Amino acid sequence: MEEEYETEILQLREEIALLEAEKENVEREVFMEYGKYVNDIFGAIEEDDIRRPDISKLMENIEKLEKNLARQTRLNGIILTGCCVKTVEKSKSKPVQQHRLMGHCHLCSFEVEFEIIETQEDDTVMRKVMNLNIVMDGNDCKDISSIVSRMEETKSLLLFFRTLRSFSENCEHRSKTFQHFKEKYPNMVSLPEGCQSELMLIQSPKLKGCTMCIFWDTDVTLDGEIRPKIDLLLKMPEEVMTIDSKNIVGNAPEYFQNLLRILGAEASIESVIKTVSV
Repeated sequence: MEEEYETEILQLREEIALLEAEKENVEREVFMEYGKYVNDIFGAIEEDDIRRPDISKLMENIEKLEKNLARQTRLNGIILTGCCVKTVEKSKSKPVQQHRLMGHCHLCSFEVEFEIIETQEDDTVMRKVMNLNIVMDGNDCKDISSIVSRMEETKSLLLFFRTLRSFSENCEHRSKTFQHFKEKYPNMVSLPEGCQSELMLIQSPKLKGCTMCIFWDTDVTLDGEIRPKIDLLLKMPEEVMTIDSKNIVGNAPEYFQNLLRILGAEASIESVIKTVSV
């Protein structure tokens, strides 16, 4: 029995020795593989450090971009408050990126979402706008909102920004003009809905019951053309209408349109105010 036990013990010891040797081999292989992996990582980091540009150059490029953005803002009046870019589809032949821009121009706030698909023909890279979605917000935006759906259908992103800039410039011109006459003739000119509205009232203290209204609207064509539309409306007492044998009051809106074509908006409105200030 003892001999049998001793034989089994020897066999077990041999098996243990083989297992330990095998374990050492496995650990050695794992260590070597892990060491190679770690070396590859450190090597990549070192290469990245070599390729990494100087911080000062990065700051210089950022400053140039900020100056360029500020210059573009001064030129077109469009201020971006947010920008998000997400890769929707990543492939060498046709990468797709989703863009989201938020900002405002004058008092018109906007949010634009669109996708850009890049295709390459020979050495030329072509970019195409897809899935354009435009959201406008602001009281002044109702005139331009009427053609937004058309721009979305035609994917006319650049046309939208050009139209928005021209439209906002017209709104700002109207606002400054109304505010100018309000400050120059405070006893005669009133802005019941504020200088940002389309309405300006002219009332002379000497002519009771006589009211002239300047209605400054904006037409926006499907091609993005901005057409200011300024009308003169009059409200006169009945006694004035009865003695107006030459129909001056009735023809006043037409006369005003002739003045607009010759003198422009500011000079024409000034002439109307002066006619009732004497």
